[in-house]
Amino acid sequence: AILTLYKGKEGHCMQAKKIWAMYWSATGTTRTVVTAVAGKMAGRLGLPLEEYDFTLPAARQGAPEFGPEDVVVFGTPTYAGRVPNVLLKYLATVKGNGAAAVPVVTFGNRAFDDSLIELRDILADNGFRPFAAAAFACEHSFSTTLAAGRPDADDLALAAQFAGQAAARVAALDADTPVIEVPGRAKADRDYYQPRDRAGNSIDIRKVKPKTNDQCDNCGICAEVCPMGSIDPQDVRQFTGICIKCGACIKKCPRGAKYYDDPGYLYHKTELEEGYKRRAEVSLFL
Repeated sequence: AILTLYKGKEGHCMQAKKIWAMYWSATGTTRTVVTAVAGKMAGRLGLPLEEYDFTLPAARQGAPEFGPEDVVVFGTPTYAGRVPNVLLKYLATVKGNGAAAVPVVTFGNRAFDDSLIELRDILADNGFRPFAAAAFACEHSFSTTLAAGRPDADDLALAAQFAGQAAARVAALDADTPVIEVPGRAKADRDYYQPRDRAGNSIDIRKVKPKTNDQCDNCGICAEVCPMGSIDPQDVRQFTGICIKCGACIKKCPRGAKYYDDPGYLYHKTELEEGYKRRAEVSLFL
């Protein structure tokens, strides 16, 4: 099946031929949201769906070749209110070449702050055409109680609704379609969310790394799933690089052997769990 995507300024008709789900997803929640949206769009439009998961280091050695016949649902989580800074160098290499795009961010029940506008701007600057956008609350990478189990059935129902509305817009896209408006600050004003204690003192957990308890049998799963490639596969108690607190090694360990004991980390985790118990809303922009 072929769908008319947009009409160029000289009257040339561009044809949509494929829907893409492209994402970074350490614990799987961003993948769930992005593939749900992309899958529903592909079904609605009768187009093939292809995934590109750039979570692991090897996948960030390249990127798909996009063009004006592609529609890309592009997802990242929110870290400290922004697109994860460890991804910025890679994201700068992903070129849209006129592809339509749907930026999607996930966040751990606090807020998405400037992550969605930042991702939208990255895609627009790289030659994509962002025409719809969304932010979904998902289970926090630090916690099993903060937004536990999200995205859940209600979230995925909203994802399906959003996908249908986005799909309906595709046929009307043209060279003059404006970039989707989303909330957030201008580039010059954006900053990272800074956790603080109750006295207002900043909590710096950037260098904190998880520990390994005696339940570990050195199966190596944590090293396989680390998106930074920072865990030594020969001795998973050792780190060869940075830890970004993504939660992959903890949530995917079959023996529950990975944990944090840093006081600042634990304080911040508790503050989030106690301060953001309400169900954060999904935000959709069309």
